[in-house]
Amino acid sequence: MSDLTVVRRKRTPAERVLAFFGRGIVNVLLIIVAVFWLVPTVGLFISSLRPIGESTSSGWWTVFTAPAQLTLENYANLLSNPTITGSFWNTVVITVPVTVAVVVIGALAGYAFAWMDFPGRDWLLIAIIVLLAVPLQVGLIPIARMFGAIGIFGSIIGVILYHIAFGLPFAVFLLRNFFTQIPGELLEAARIDGASEFRIFTRIVLPLGGPAIASLAIFQFLWTWNDMLVALIFSNSESQPLTVAIQSQLRQFGANIDVLSSGAFLSMLVPLVVFFAFQRYFVQALLAGSQK
Repeated sequence: MSDLTVVRRKRTPAERVLAFFGRGIVNVLLIIVAVFWLVPTVGLFISSLRPIGESTSSGWWTVFTAPAQLTLENYANLLSNPTITGSFWNTVVITVPVTVAVVVIGALAGYAFAWMDFPGRDWLLIAIIVLLAVPLQVGLIPIARMFGAIGIFGSIIGVILYHIAFGLPFAVFLLRNFFTQIPGELLEAARIDGASEFRIFTRIVLPLGGPAIASLAIFQFLWTWNDMLVALIFSNSESQPLTVAIQSQLRQFGANIDVLSSGAFLSMLVPLVVFFAFQRYFVQALLAGSQK
């Protein structure tokens, strides 16, 4: 008896579109929401590529009928502005150490609260949970006075320390809850084999806690990069990040739409790149942690 092979006809693009929309009204609603969600971003990007004369005389959607008006001159002027470029590097110098410090300290503390016994552990955990309810604005004035007394007010180190202090309670609480889901038998087996707590933390807990750590890194990076309130109070003209620099440009040159649009899009572009980059590692860590 001969083998029978079934040859399936390849679907045309039109059939694929009909099959996609045939899955239900949910897909249509998701497309509509996505379009409305992307319209402001697309408009900001197009505005950043238009000359100031075109931006003040017509809307950004006119570019579809006159694409010749697009130019990179706005970005060239932006990158030649020492205030904007300096504030961009200040943002990097602030955001990267804050993210690394919060993730490292939060992971170490989360492991200690999850799997180590020490005096006062439960009371310290309750104190951390209480700190989660403390608004960021409560500590602005007293900490500003303390930073002024020790001589770090108006510097980058002051902004970094403030973000670390208010980012750690959430980091410890998040990672502690995730680490408690790791099977205790796995850690006990490692201790019986003679592994130290630090080796258990680096070889077992960190790989299994990859999804939570990646999520925390994404959140902390976005919070710090997009922050303006803390930087506006604790930084000066030499240490201000990009958000404060753009805000000062808006205050001084209200009609300077070419600088504002290109600067705002540049400020938004970096978090998007970091988010999608960490998204890949997040999925890899999730798949690796699910394997037994």
